[in-house]
Amino acid sequence: MLKEFKEFAFKGNVVDMAVGIIIGGAFGTVVKSMVDDIMMPLIGMITGGIDFSERYTLLNAAEGATYETADAAREAGVAVMTWGNFITAFISFIFLALAVFIVIKKVLEGMKKEEEEPEEDPGPSEIDLLTEIRDSLANK
Repeated sequence: MLKEFKEFAFKGNVVDMAVGIIIGGAFGTVVKSMVDDIMMPLIGMITGGIDFSERYTLLNAAEGATYETADAAREAGVAVMTWGNFITAFISFIFLALAVFIVIKKVLEGMKKEEEEPEEDPGPSEIDLLTEIRDSLANK
């Protein structure tokens, strides 16, 4: 049973998949940082300084109650819908999907080029060479 597990766990496909998952997680972290640290501040600047991460709606707060942050409202027992976090996550998803699309498209284009490349001309076949020799001897 241990031998079967080793064969399964260390097959090329399983190792390749593990590497892909690790790199994919790191890639997701990079895209999240790009969205949180670069794109969202730019979007906030364009929209007049709105910080989407702090945008929320109070659902069951007492009349006129205000809270400085969504976390403060939660601590007070108020239900909070943090729609700003959703917008940030959605933008992050769009950028991640776009990046994956571009990478896959480039990989597929590379594979297509490899398939389309003609094989090197192997030269004349044996039959062609024998026919040439025969014709050459017949002409002498």
